[in-house]
Amino acid sequence: MTIQQVLEQFISGIQQTGFLEFVGVFAGIGSVWFSRKENILVYPVGLINTIIYIYISIKGHLLGEASVNLYYTVMSIYGWLLWSKKDQIKHEAVLHITNSNAKEWMIQLLFFAAFYFAIFFSLTWAKQAFAPEAIPWADAFASATAYTGMWLMARKKVESWIWWIATNMASIPLYFIKGYVFTSFQFVVLLILAIAGLISWQKKVVKV
Repeated sequence: MTIQQVLEQFISGIQQTGFLEFVGVFAGIGSVWFSRKENILVYPVGLINTIIYIYISIKGHLLGEASVNLYYTVMSIYGWLLWSKKDQIKHEAVLHITNSNAKEWMIQLLFFAAFYFAIFFSLTWAKQAFAPEAIPWADAFASATAYTGMWLMARKKVESWIWWIATNMASIPLYFIKGYVFTSFQFVVLLILAIAGLISWQKKVVKV
């Protein structure tokens, strides 16, 4: 596919983008912007995005992504509670940005692997049974990295951004192929924000 064809498909996709997808995209970008700033608004704004994308993903047979957004919704509530906790004496947030140690990295990799294989085999079955548009390996990778990133984001781990970078890189072509061009563009923006978020959080790390 030439650059001209990609550009034409992008313009055509924008013209066909529905109102809900526009709202979901801007809410998603806003959510990542707030998370980069370590602002608790990441969660209420993020909930708008995840609820919309549960609907969009199911409609587009992106079943892994639908499960991710359902998970996001639950984890957004969980993260909102964690980020809201304040020290009763200092009136400061209890949770601080930290790096993962070797043991935590191992847990992250096992967490990712467990979800990857579970989603991959589920989607392989679904592709044969009723969802021929599913792309098991790509959808499973985008989903499993997102599961891991969201979990670590709730715990304010710097490494969450590494997982988000992987998610965004996988999601750009995945949604473009599915015809959700504006959403694909969203992930380009989110990739840039994730890189900026990684740099920003590395400067805010609290040594433990």
